[in-house]
Amino acid sequence: QVQLVESGGGSVQAGGSLRLSCAASGYIGSSNCMGWFRQAPGKEREGVARIYTGGGSTYYADSVKGRFTISQNNAKNTVYLQMNSLKPEDTAMYYCAARGGGCSRRGADFGYWGQGTQVTVSS
Repeated sequence: QVQLVESGGGSVQAGGSLRLSCAASGYIGSSNCMGWFRQAPGKEREGVARIYTGGGSTYYADSVKGRFTISQNNAKNTVYLQMNSLKPEDTAMYYCAARGGGCSRRGADFGYWGQGTQVTVSS
């Protein structure tokens, strides 16, 4: 059974940094895609970043390019999201997601989800 557990959320002032972690347990696939999504109150879920664990390819939403970095530690089955230069509009619940095989932009294509971690950025 696959389980994803996020940690690292919190409250910071604009311009600050946070690092989210997603620890995965269970077998997802020999190569898979791990992604971070976020959802703010009253808004649709948005794909933030994703990484193909088979080769390390990364993808970012335009809104976070240059500020966020997704990375992986295969030995620990953990994916990270380093968030720098945070803005109030980054405030949301952040979810880790996983799917076997290649990456997809669509959250609906991810079969495994964590419980979410809240990120709040104040101005």
